[in-house]
Amino acid sequence: MVDEEARAALAAIPALAGYEGPLERLGGLTNLVFRAGDVCLRIPGKGTEEYINRANEAVAAREAAKAGVSPELLHVDGETGIMVTRFVAGAETMSPEKFKTRPGSPARAGKAFRRLHRSGAVFPFRFELFAMIDDYLKVLSTKDVALPAGYHDVVREAETVRSALAAHPLPLVACHCDPLCENFLDTGDRMWIVDWEYSGMNDPLWDLGDLSVEGQFDVAQEEEMMHAYFGGEPTPAERGRVVIYKAMCDLLWTLWGLIQLANSNPVDDFRAYADGRFARCKALMETADFSRHLTAVRAGLGARNLEP
Repeated sequence: MVDEEARAALAAIPALAGYEGPLERLGGLTNLVFRAGDVCLRIPGKGTEEYINRANEAVAAREAAKAGVSPELLHVDGETGIMVTRFVAGAETMSPEKFKTRPGSPARAGKAFRRLHRSGAVFPFRFELFAMIDDYLKVLSTKDVALPAGYHDVVREAETVRSALAAHPLPLVACHCDPLCENFLDTGDRMWIVDWEYSGMNDPLWDLGDLSVEGQFDVAQEEEMMHAYFGGEPTPAERGRVVIYKAMCDLLWTLWGLIQLANSNPVDDFRAYADGRFARCKALMETADFSRHLTAVRAGLGARNLEP
């Protein structure tokens, strides 16, 4: 049934209508992704239209490809979200385990972010953390699913984070915003990034903090990524922003997990996913280190301009 859907999608794209070769199902938490010869076909998952703007994603995917960060874009439909990109031969789809076992991969990811953030690309969406939390809460208010106990309390506590980040804001740049490990393709000498559903203009250090969380990076991996990104030692304010966003991405993606739960997405145990992310967010925010990083960010200690 799934293969039939993929073949129907290919048949509707003139350049691929004659393809009769094998289909290989690739990863994806919410979408259907297939390899068809030397291309990848992405079919959006059901229910994603509630929170994904496909027209915005199409622009971002084009811009990311132009920046040399994402594979060549061959076809995209800004209404349906069906997308075809060039298959990257010899690349490994990353995972937390592969980020640990493939030497240099955190550095290659840091360099990919640096290239994207300094490309001058402009994405149509503005990724605003606290507005997105509000939007996701509105979506969830229409569904029969319970928030983790104390969620609203932590959102209120996060107001101190909001004010610290706003004290010395970084220029907004084109960001991926959803750096799940599986959105990275590593050839061994270059890292490619795919899946631009949540991308937008954002504080660039969100991407670094979020990847550290998604990749379950240890201290050495995080340092390797940051040193490659900054070209040296990060300042206290830069390091602090990365740590702060590690907590904030968990706060946001907790709600995303609950939306998947409400939509009966069978790919994962999204109750456990949401509860686990929220617990990790709370634990980090309660550490003395988090307060120290918050102080450094608020004071702007060593902040640099990261514009192209």
